[in-house]
Amino acid sequence: MAEPSMYERALGADFEQLPEAVQRFHRLQGAWTLTGEVETEAPTTWLARCLAWGLGTPRRATRGAIRFELLASPTVETWRRHFPAQSMQSTLRLQGRELQESLGLSRLRFRLAASPQGLEMLLVELHLLGLPCPRWLRPRIVAREQGSGQRLHFEVSADVPFIGRVAGYRGHLDLPEAP
Repeated sequence: MAEPSMYERALGADFEQLPEAVQRFHRLQGAWTLTGEVETEAPTTWLARCLAWGLGTPRRATRGAIRFELLASPTVETWRRHFPAQSMQSTLRLQGRELQESLGLSRLRFRLAASPQGLEMLLVELHLLGLPCPRWLRPRIVAREQGSGQRLHFEVSADVPFIGRVAGYRGHLDLPEAP
């Protein structure tokens, strides 16, 4: 039997509350390529576009196919999202019961919250160019996953005070058949 995934480790017994599709996605280990549909939003201001460029997040509104490449081990995962107009990569690492995501020029730390409705990633800390972001300037991040049958549904957005929406995308991934 495979070692528990970093999401299972971070959530402990709460992992079992998640919808089955979300559990299946976060138990994947090794190399996987998933496909689905996505809709991206353009950043709302010039400064938000600059931040999006530095993070590698989508800078144009698009709708179409997504290819998601996952390389997962029990303590680190690399996510490559191939949106219709660009690609974005991040690396997630387990730190205690929290996850650290390296994305472009930033490093974000998240606490995970599980419920029968799905998974939510709650921002705890953000560093940009190695400098801590003050609490009053910390973005409001929505990062949710829900499951329905063979699909993982996702919604991600980041709004920075005084700057506006830097990133936003939503859609689904088709999951591999359950073993």
